[in-house]
Amino acid sequence: MAEIKFPRLEQGQTKIKSVPIAVTPEGFWCCPSPTVFQKTVRTQNPLNKPKPSPPNQTASSQKKQTSVNEKKASCMAPRANVVCDVQTTHASDALAANASLASEKAPRSRPENAPRKVTIEFGEPGTSDLKVILLGRQGVAVKLSVHRSVLVEHSRFFASRISGQQLVFPCLEIDNCDDAEIYVETIGLMYCRDLKQRLIKQSVSRVLRILKVSEQLGYTTCIRFCLEYLEAVPWVGQEEEDKVVSLVSRLEGEGIVAKPVLKRVSPEISTPPNDTLSHILELVLKSREDKGRREMKSVVLKLLKENNSLASSSAGPSDLCNDTLYSSCRSSLDSLLAVFKQAAEPDFLDWGVDKREPVVRSISLEADNMLWLLDILADRQAADEFAITWANQQELASLHTRLPTVCRHHVSMISARLFVGIGRGELLPSKETRHLLLKTWLQPLINDYSWLQHGCRSFDRKVVEEGVGRTILTLPLEDQQSILLCWLGSFLKGGDSCPNLQRAFEVWWRRTFIRPYGESGILGQPENLDTSYCVDGKDC
Repeated sequence: MAEIKFPRLEQGQTKIKSVPIAVTPEGFWCCPSPTVFQKTVRTQNPLNKPKPSPPNQTASSQKKQTSVNEKKASCMAPRANVVCDVQTTHASDALAANASLASEKAPRSRPENAPRKVTIEFGEPGTSDLKVILLGRQGVAVKLSVHRSVLVEHSRFFASRISGQQLVFPCLEIDNCDDAEIYVETIGLMYCRDLKQRLIKQSVSRVLRILKVSEQLGYTTCIRFCLEYLEAVPWVGQEEEDKVVSLVSRLEGEGIVAKPVLKRVSPEISTPPNDTLSHILELVLKSREDKGRREMKSVVLKLLKENNSLASSSAGPSDLCNDTLYSSCRSSLDSLLAVFKQAAEPDFLDWGVDKREPVVRSISLEADNMLWLLDILADRQAADEFAITWANQQELASLHTRLPTVCRHHVSMISARLFVGIGRGELLPSKETRHLLLKTWLQPLINDYSWLQHGCRSFDRKVVEEGVGRTILTLPLEDQQSILLCWLGSFLKGGDSCPNLQRAFEVWWRRTFIRPYGESGILGQPENLDTSYCVDGKDC
């Protein structure tokens, strides 16, 4: 532990109670950063005159403080004699003798008149043979009394600077020192026997600062221990990880061996991302534990969205990812078709619960898997091929009518999601694909609509109805008419058990009867005629 020695005070002088020096958790003294230094200086001026105390009490308190400091020293820490060099003008002995009286009458000194220099001595007192002056920001200067042999042994920077000096007591200055506190701490580490023990109590951000200064000073031993620390300690948060990787990568570029640290973010043997993604998808899709599967689907979907937003313009990696996703889609679709065939058997309802329940659960799981993959592809704007594949599933659609609604309604969620995606412009399949999709899957969706409203928490009726309506309105007018007239018959029979496509019906009505478009423009209507009220059944 560092020892603090104050000059002997004569009678009438004001006793200094504190100095702007901070002690590190490692046990040696260091100069605080300029901001902390200024903050400390403002609290140095005493408000009241200190009370005099008997000499014997002062001596006993100093002895107690010394014994406490000696007990706290647990290892060979550098010693430091700390003295604040107050910036004052020369005065006569008479003024010095009356210093206490003048201090009572004079106003309080301002922060700009406070001590701005700090002197630190390392090693045994009085044995230093070199002074190092650190000139930091805001005029803060730190004088270090050190030993040439220690600095030359540990620092290439000091070795090159000191080798040419032959003075009895040389002095070195380091200008523009951005981090004087860490410079002092790094030089103090040169006097430590166990660097690892010193660094283990530090935070990652502070070790990064020490590593940066050690690199500037050419302190190889400290660099090695800092890298070992960073390789073992956890990095908390993305910001801290980025700082570590940035600094360590720069050091590696300058020839310093830092691969053990970078292995955490960059493996030596590169595994194709396509294989890794395929393995992750397979694990998630084949999981039968509901809670874990739902949570991991949410996590993977979020991470893939982040990757998609940060992806470069190159199409190669994106195409590989899409191929992996479609491979999983085909696998899930094959499994879904297989269990649909089992559930479509005439005697399925006569099966025992133990035999029938796994089939129903498999239909639900495979439908949920395909819906999840569709969400990923839609976010990546790569779901057009999925729409083509789903529109051509006539066999699956024909089996759909033969299954109980409780088993099949999960599959209609896939059709609903495709209609919503087309309505939002998330996927842009061809006219033929859109028409075939509606022709194949709109009626099964209508048949399952009541179950979807009451049996699926994620089902949003308004969103689905808007998506279906917009999808219908993208078709040629003749196709709109045939589909909407079929819907009208179902809606008049089912009511709330059928999608409400009235808004799409109104648009189709206007296009057909009120504002028919011809080759020369609008036919049969004055240009300034407002026909919006015609939808209310009034005369035009």
